[in-house]
Amino acid sequence: MKRRLLAIASFAIACGAQASVISFETATSGAGAQASAAAYLSVVSGAMADASHQQTVLSLYDGVSNHSVFGGSVSNVAYMSTIDFGVSDALAGLWSLRAGVDFGHGGAIFLDGVALGYKSTDMWWGGSYADVNQSFQFSNVSIAAGSHQLKIVGLEGCCDGGTQAQFATNGRSFQTFGANDGLVQRVPEPGTLVLLAGSLGAFGLSRRRKR
Repeated sequence: MKRRLLAIASFAIACGAQASVISFETATSGAGAQASAAAYLSVVSGAMADASHQQTVLSLYDGVSNHSVFGGSVSNVAYMSTIDFGVSDALAGLWSLRAGVDFGHGGAIFLDGVALGYKSTDMWWGGSYADVNQSFQFSNVSIAAGSHQLKIVGLEGCCDGGTQAQFATNGRSFQTFGANDGLVQRVPEPGTLVLLAGSLGAFGLSRRRKR
Protein backbone atom coordinates (compact mmCIF):
# COMPACT_ATOMS: atom_id res chain seq x y z
CA MET A 1 0.00 0.00 0.00
CA LYS A 2 2.82 2.42 0.91
CA ARG A 3 4.52 1.70 -2.41
CA ARG A 4 1.29 2.45 -4.26
CA LEU A 5 0.86 5.77 -2.44
CA LEU A 6 4.48 6.68 -3.11
CA ALA A 7 3.98 5.96 -6.79
CA ILE A 8 0.88 8.15 -6.87
CA ALA A 9 2.64 11.03 -5.16
CA SER A 10 5.75 10.73 -7.31
CA PHE A 11 3.63 10.66 -10.46
CA ALA A 12 1.74 13.81 -9.56
CA ILE A 13 4.91 15.70 -8.65
CA ALA A 14 6.75 14.56 -11.78
CA CYS A 15 3.87 15.52 -14.07
CA GLY A 16 3.13 18.75 -12.24
CA ALA A 17 4.55 21.05 -14.92
CA GLN A 18 2.76 19.50 -17.88
CA ALA A 19 -0.62 18.14 -16.86
CA SER A 20 -3.68 18.50 -14.71
CA VAL A 21 -3.69 17.14 -11.17
CA ILE A 22 -6.89 15.24 -10.39
CA SER A 23 -7.90 14.54 -6.81
CA PHE A 24 -10.65 11.93 -6.45
CA GLU A 25 -12.46 11.51 -3.13
CA THR A 26 -15.34 9.34 -1.97
CA ALA A 27 -17.19 8.66 1.26
CA THR A 28 -20.33 6.91 2.43
CA SER A 29 -23.52 8.98 2.22
CA GLY A 30 -27.20 8.18 2.25
CA ALA A 31 -28.18 11.73 1.26
CA GLY A 32 -30.81 12.19 -1.42
CA ALA A 33 -31.31 14.76 -4.16
CA GLN A 34 -30.51 18.39 -3.30
CA ALA A 35 -32.19 21.64 -4.34
CA SER A 36 -29.14 23.63 -5.47
CA ALA A 37 -25.51 23.39 -6.53
CA ALA A 38 -24.47 24.92 -3.21
CA ALA A 39 -26.45 22.28 -1.33
CA TYR A 40 -24.71 19.48 -3.23
CA LEU A 41 -21.30 20.96 -2.44
CA SER A 42 -22.20 21.33 1.23
CA VAL A 43 -23.57 17.80 1.62
CA VAL A 44 -20.70 16.15 -0.24
CA SER A 45 -18.07 18.22 1.59
CA GLY A 46 -19.66 17.18 4.86
CA ALA A 47 -19.55 13.53 3.86
CA MET A 48 -15.80 13.79 3.26
CA ALA A 49 -15.34 14.28 7.01
CA ASP A 50 -16.68 10.76 7.61
CA ALA A 51 -14.35 7.91 8.59
CA SER A 52 -15.17 6.21 5.28
CA HIS A 53 -13.42 9.00 3.34
CA GLN A 54 -10.83 7.94 0.76
CA GLN A 55 -8.69 10.10 -1.52
CA THR A 56 -6.16 9.57 -4.29
CA VAL A 57 -4.65 11.28 -7.32
CA LEU A 58 -5.74 9.99 -10.74
CA SER A 59 -3.60 9.71 -13.86
CA LEU A 60 -6.68 9.78 -16.13
CA TYR A 61 -10.28 10.80 -15.50
CA ASP A 62 -11.92 7.92 -17.35
CA GLY A 63 -13.79 4.88 -16.05
CA VAL A 64 -13.54 6.30 -12.54
CA SER A 65 -15.74 4.97 -9.73
CA ASN A 66 -15.54 4.19 -6.03
CA HIS A 67 -15.27 0.48 -6.74
CA SER A 68 -12.78 0.72 -9.62
CA VAL A 69 -10.42 3.06 -7.77
CA PHE A 70 -10.75 1.99 -4.14
CA GLY A 71 -12.50 -1.39 -4.36
CA GLY A 72 -15.26 0.21 -2.33
CA SER A 73 -19.02 -0.02 -2.16
CA VAL A 74 -21.22 0.52 -5.21
CA SER A 75 -24.05 2.05 -3.20
CA ASN A 76 -24.60 5.11 -0.98
CA VAL A 77 -21.54 7.00 -2.21
CA ALA A 78 -20.64 10.70 -2.20
CA TYR A 79 -18.10 11.80 -4.81
CA MET A 80 -15.82 14.82 -5.04
CA SER A 81 -13.41 15.29 -7.94
CA THR A 82 -11.09 18.30 -8.02
CA ILE A 83 -9.16 19.04 -11.21
CA ASP A 84 -6.43 21.66 -10.88
CA PHE A 85 -5.09 22.91 -14.20
CA GLY A 86 -3.46 25.89 -15.86
CA VAL A 87 -4.16 27.47 -19.24
CA SER A 88 -1.52 28.99 -21.50
CA ASP A 89 -2.14 32.08 -23.62
CA ALA A 90 -2.43 29.85 -26.69
CA LEU A 91 -5.28 27.81 -25.19
CA ALA A 92 -7.21 30.66 -23.58
CA GLY A 93 -10.61 31.35 -25.11
CA LEU A 94 -13.94 29.59 -25.41
CA TRP A 95 -13.92 26.06 -24.03
CA SER A 96 -16.37 23.20 -23.88
CA LEU A 97 -16.55 21.09 -20.73
CA ARG A 98 -18.38 17.83 -20.13
CA ALA A 99 -18.60 15.11 -17.50
CA GLY A 100 -20.25 11.73 -17.86
CA VAL A 101 -21.39 10.64 -14.41
CA ASP A 102 -23.40 8.10 -12.43
CA PHE A 103 -25.12 10.26 -9.83
CA GLY A 104 -28.38 8.57 -8.90
CA HIS A 105 -29.28 11.48 -6.61
CA GLY A 106 -27.83 14.18 -8.84
CA GLY A 107 -24.82 16.42 -8.53
CA ALA A 108 -23.18 19.72 -9.43
CA ILE A 109 -20.14 21.10 -11.23
CA PHE A 110 -18.11 24.22 -10.43
CA LEU A 111 -15.43 26.19 -12.26
CA ASP A 112 -13.22 28.35 -10.06
CA GLY A 113 -15.78 28.18 -7.28
CA VAL A 114 -18.71 29.29 -9.43
CA ALA A 115 -21.47 26.80 -10.19
CA LEU A 116 -21.79 25.94 -13.87
CA GLY A 117 -24.91 23.92 -13.11
CA TYR A 118 -26.53 21.12 -11.16
CA LYS A 119 -29.08 18.36 -11.71
CA SER A 120 -31.18 16.72 -9.03
CA THR A 121 -32.38 13.92 -11.30
CA ASP A 122 -31.01 10.39 -11.67
CA MET A 123 -27.96 10.81 -13.92
CA TRP A 124 -26.29 7.90 -15.72
CA TRP A 125 -24.42 8.68 -18.92
CA GLY A 126 -23.75 5.03 -19.81
CA GLY A 127 -20.69 5.87 -21.90
CA SER A 128 -22.50 8.30 -24.20
CA TYR A 129 -23.06 12.05 -24.24
CA ALA A 130 -26.03 11.79 -26.61
CA ASP A 131 -28.60 12.48 -23.88
CA VAL A 132 -27.75 15.88 -22.40
CA ASN A 133 -29.99 15.14 -19.40
CA GLN A 134 -27.71 12.31 -18.27
CA SER A 135 -24.45 14.26 -18.13
CA PHE A 136 -22.99 17.71 -17.56
CA GLN A 137 -22.27 19.55 -20.82
CA PHE A 138 -21.27 23.19 -21.25
CA SER A 139 -20.10 25.12 -24.32
CA ASN A 140 -18.67 28.60 -24.93
CA VAL A 141 -17.18 28.76 -21.45
CA SER A 142 -14.73 31.67 -21.34
CA ILE A 143 -11.46 30.55 -19.77
CA ALA A 144 -8.56 32.98 -19.49
CA ALA A 145 -4.87 32.18 -19.26
CA GLY A 146 -3.84 31.28 -15.73
CA SER A 147 -4.79 28.83 -12.99
CA HIS A 148 -8.20 27.19 -12.78
CA GLN A 149 -10.06 24.52 -10.86
CA LEU A 150 -12.94 22.28 -11.92
CA LYS A 151 -14.86 20.55 -9.14
CA ILE A 152 -17.48 17.83 -9.65
CA VAL A 153 -19.63 16.57 -6.77
CA GLY A 154 -22.44 14.05 -6.69
CA LEU A 155 -24.43 11.45 -4.79
CA GLU A 156 -25.15 7.86 -5.77
CA GLY A 157 -27.60 5.33 -4.37
CA CYS A 158 -26.63 2.51 -6.73
CA CYS A 159 -24.61 1.35 -8.71
CA ASP A 160 -21.35 3.35 -8.98
CA GLY A 161 -20.77 3.33 -12.73
CA GLY A 162 -17.58 4.58 -14.37
CA THR A 163 -17.30 8.34 -14.92
CA GLN A 164 -15.33 10.66 -17.18
CA ALA A 165 -14.43 14.36 -17.50
CA GLN A 166 -13.29 16.07 -20.71
CA PHE A 167 -12.52 19.48 -22.19
CA ALA A 168 -12.22 21.00 -25.66
CA THR A 169 -10.34 24.21 -26.39
CA ASN A 170 -11.48 26.72 -29.00
CA GLY A 171 -13.44 24.26 -31.12
CA ARG A 172 -10.88 21.46 -31.02
CA SER A 173 -11.68 17.81 -30.28
CA PHE A 174 -12.48 16.72 -26.74
CA GLN A 175 -9.65 15.46 -24.55
CA THR A 176 -9.89 13.60 -21.27
CA PHE A 177 -8.35 15.33 -18.25
CA GLY A 178 -5.22 13.47 -17.24
CA ALA A 179 -1.45 13.16 -17.24
CA ASN A 180 -1.13 13.75 -20.97
CA ASP A 181 -3.76 16.43 -21.50
CA GLY A 182 -1.22 19.12 -22.42
CA LEU A 183 -2.46 21.63 -19.86
CA VAL A 184 -0.16 23.63 -17.64
CA GLN A 185 -0.20 22.56 -14.01
CA ARG A 186 -1.43 25.00 -11.40
CA VAL A 187 -0.55 24.59 -7.73
CA PRO A 188 -3.05 22.07 -6.27
CA GLU A 189 -5.26 22.69 -3.26
CA PRO A 190 -3.58 22.35 0.16
CA GLY A 191 -5.52 19.12 0.74
CA THR A 192 -4.00 17.51 -2.33
CA LEU A 193 -0.51 18.66 -1.33
CA VAL A 194 -1.06 17.21 2.15
CA LEU A 195 -2.11 13.92 0.58
CA LEU A 196 1.04 13.78 -1.53
CA ALA A 197 3.40 14.95 1.21
CA GLY A 198 1.79 12.66 3.76
CA SER A 199 2.14 9.68 1.47
CA LEU A 200 5.83 10.37 0.92
CA GLY A 201 6.48 11.14 4.59
CA ALA A 202 4.76 8.03 5.87
CA PHE A 203 6.65 5.87 3.43
CA GLY A 204 10.00 7.38 4.39
CA LEU A 205 9.32 6.99 8.12
CA SER A 206 8.34 3.36 7.63
CA ARG A 207 11.55 2.68 5.71
CA ARG A 208 13.71 4.23 8.43
CA ARG A 209 12.05 2.19 11.19
CA LYS A 210 12.70 -1.05 9.35
CA ARG A 211 16.44 -0.44 9.11
